[in-house]
Amino acid sequence: MTHSTLGPAPAARRSPAGRSALVIGGGLAGTAAALELADAGLRVTLVEGRPRLGGLAFSFHRSSPAGELTVDNGQHVHLRCCTTYQWFLDRVGAARLAPLQGRLDIPVLDAQGRSGRRLGRLRRTALPVPLHLSKSLATYPHLSLAERAQVGRAALALGRLDPQDPALDGVDFAGWLRRHGQSPRAVEALWDLVGVATLNATAPNASLGLAAMVFKTGLLSRPDAADIGWARAPLGELHHTHAHRALDAAGVTTELRTRVTAVARTPEGRWSVAMAGRPEDEPPAEADVLILAVPQREAHALLPDGALKDPGKLLRIGTAPILNLHVIYDRTVLRRPFFAAIGSPVQWVFDRTDASGLRDAPGAGDSQYLAVSQSAAYDDIDRPVAELRDRYLPELERLLPVARGAEVRDFFVTRERTATFAPVPGVGLLRPSAPTDAPGLYLAGAWTATGWPATMEGAVRSGLSAARAALSHFGRSHVNSLPAPGGETPKEAA
Repeated sequence: MTHSTLGPAPAARRSPAGRSALVIGGGLAGTAAALELADAGLRVTLVEGRPRLGGLAFSFHRSSPAGELTVDNGQHVHLRCCTTYQWFLDRVGAARLAPLQGRLDIPVLDAQGRSGRRLGRLRRTALPVPLHLSKSLATYPHLSLAERAQVGRAALALGRLDPQDPALDGVDFAGWLRRHGQSPRAVEALWDLVGVATLNATAPNASLGLAAMVFKTGLLSRPDAADIGWARAPLGELHHTHAHRALDAAGVTTELRTRVTAVARTPEGRWSVAMAGRPEDEPPAEADVLILAVPQREAHALLPDGALKDPGKLLRIGTAPILNLHVIYDRTVLRRPFFAAIGSPVQWVFDRTDASGLRDAPGAGDSQYLAVSQSAAYDDIDRPVAELRDRYLPELERLLPVARGAEVRDFFVTRERTATFAPVPGVGLLRPSAPTDAPGLYLAGAWTATGWPATMEGAVRSGLSAARAALSHFGRSHVNSLPAPGGETPKEAA
């Protein structure tokens, strides 16, 4: 895979001096857009209301009974097919902090042991698609022989779908699976195992178009597409510290703790931005182009009249929650970096001992820090911490017998009630593209029409798409910075 043409733009491609851009929102979408525009030679200002960059993929500090920790608000992963997010990591100098598996390998624990075996594995070989998963599927103990055969047939049928077909957007994934012979057990042990984590929705609440995109791109595009990567350092180090350093090096002016209250078009055709807390006699910031890289409701509140034909669509894009449970034991209870679970409310569990700094904390001893990531957590998102503790600690003991004799040194919860847009059937009709009907105004965010679900990959893609559209506003050619899943070299576009 090469990203050689995805770095700073060569001088021959730079825009005329004096062109400026303003990006509102310092999440992955806004940061990617700002870097792309700065690399093209624009004078860029990035404005973020929070005291940090990174959006909803961030870290914070916690004084725990086990020691001082750096905690990610949630467990985030990416796949090898997430080539644009990998470009982002390369661009900010953080790729080494989020390496990929050498080969896809997902340990799957069945809390109920219904097959007689509690541990199964989903892993690939080096064979070409679709044979790369055939051995794993043939020996997957959590499905019967008949269910494995039906899964294989459904996977081949899914591979024949075109995720860009608008007709698929209105179809629910569960109905399609049922029509293709998938049992409830197969949905639980395979389809939802992957789909809930990537879509933040169970099959009945997921658009077939988005589900087909996830499975076709991740499992059926190339043998290594689904190899998993995750941050071995706090997310804040990647998405704030390294990203801020890259923005500074690119010449971007970054204003944190700065809330935008209004945007307007000037008589000269530029964009004016009012910010809270600024002196009344200070003129609003202005730029030639403006990118709104904020959540859909914030974008709706800031959009000027006429920017979208039906701005109300943004308010009809629903949201889905993610809950993360953070458990620190006084001893090692998990000897692998992560696992997925079935037969239990527990979904995915990651070892965060090293990344959080617990390993080196004074007095930590042999303590281990596990992060339990619960997607589509509608039933649990508002439960009190005490209830969540009573619900999940026994489940972890069922899955990890060593935990039964361990002391829980700390248990806390992070909640993202609006973690992602809800990928329900029909959502594709609501997601806007980057350009608006207002010249020089563009939208970015994982909720826009990227073709991807709400992932870090989708967020970065949206930022690059908005930046590319903004460069076209100046009537110049640009580099297509959106590599295909296979990581092909971008082409020059008009």
